[in-house]
Amino acid sequence: MAASTTASQTELKAAKVPLAWRDQCSSLLIPLNVCRRDKLYLPWECENERHAYEKCQYDDYIRRMKELSKRKLAAQEEE
Repeated sequence: MAASTTASQTELKAAKVPLAWRDQCSSLLIPLNVCRRDKLYLPWECENERHAYEKCQYDDYIRRMKELSKRKLAAQEEE
């Protein structure tokens, strides 16, 4: 995951992003939330921002699962 997808703590605090949502994709969440507020959470608006954020979340999940499987494999080889 590139560092460009992580917003700084001051940006997150200014955007009032809850702690639970401050992850690798947080810089994509800020414009998504701004768009959602501007468009009154209409489901057909902000599709591009939502897709980019969900893709980032999925890629982060895949990265974490690959890392977990590598750790499990290394632990099995140790035994």
